[in-house]
Amino acid sequence: MIAILGTGKMGEALLSGLLRAGFKPDDVLATTRRPERAQALRETYGVRTVTNAEAAKAADTLILAVKPQDMATLLAEIAPYVPADRLVISAAAGITTAFVEQRLGVDVPVVRVMSNTPIRFDEAMSVISAGAHAGEEHLRLTENLLKPVGKVLRIPESQQDAATALSGSGPAYFFYLVEAMVDAGILLGMPRAAALDMVTQSIVGAAVMLRDSGEHPVILREAVTSPGGTTIAAIAELERHSVRAAFLAAIEAARDRGRELASG
Repeated sequence: MIAILGTGKMGEALLSGLLRAGFKPDDVLATTRRPERAQALRETYGVRTVTNAEAAKAADTLILAVKPQDMATLLAEIAPYVPADRLVISAAAGITTAFVEQRLGVDVPVVRVMSNTPIRFDEAMSVISAGAHAGEEHLRLTENLLKPVGKVLRIPESQQDAATALSGSGPAYFFYLVEAMVDAGILLGMPRAAALDMVTQSIVGAAVMLRDSGEHPVILREAVTSPGGTTIAAIAELERHSVRAAFLAAIEAARDRGRELASG
C-alpha cells in the first residue's frame, strides 16, 4: 500500500503516474486538506482519501508531497504512527532527509525525491538521494515507483537543491521560452496557432535530437549556425542581452529560494 500525503498538483501527478504504471486504485491512498478536493480525487482516480494519520498507519510506503513550509506540521502529525519499517519518500523542495528523520523520531528509511510535472506524460526527470537509514533496497524501490513515468537519477543529497532549481523548475523555463518565441512569431506576422505549432515541434525535435544523438549541445547548435547566417545573428543578439548570464542567475535564485522555503 502506498500513500500520497498532500495530493496537490505534484501529488496528483505522482498519483496519476502510479496508476498508469500499473498500480490499482485500491493500492493507493491519498490525503488532502479540502473535502471538495478529496471528492474530486475519488471521482477522477477511484482512490481512497483518508486522513494523514490513517495513511501513516495503513501504508507501507509514504510519499510526502506537501509544500516545504507545511512539512514540519505534517511530520508532527504522523510521527506517532510511523514505525522504523516504513519507507518514507519526501518530495518537498529543500527538505533534507535529516529534517524528516529527526521529526519522525525513529530510524526510518527516508529517500529524498525531486520530480517534475512532465510525470503527467511519463516523461519526468526524478532525482533521488538516500537518507542515513535508507539502503540499496529502498533506493531500488523508489526507482521502481518512478521509472515507469520517466527517467530516474541517483545523486548525492548535497546536489538536491541544485537539481530542484535545474530540473524540478526546469519545465517552466522552457514554457517561458516557448511563450517568448511565439510572441516573436506574432511580431513577425505569424498567426498564433501556427507559431505555437512551429515552436513546440522545434523544441520537441531538438530535445529528442539532443537525447538520442549523444552529441554535446554546443556541437548541435554549431551545426545550425552557418557563417554570416540567420542563426548567428540571433545568437549574437541573445549574447548581447546576456541571456546566458540571466539563466545562470535565475537557476541560482531558484536554488536559494528552495532553501528559504525549507527553512520556513
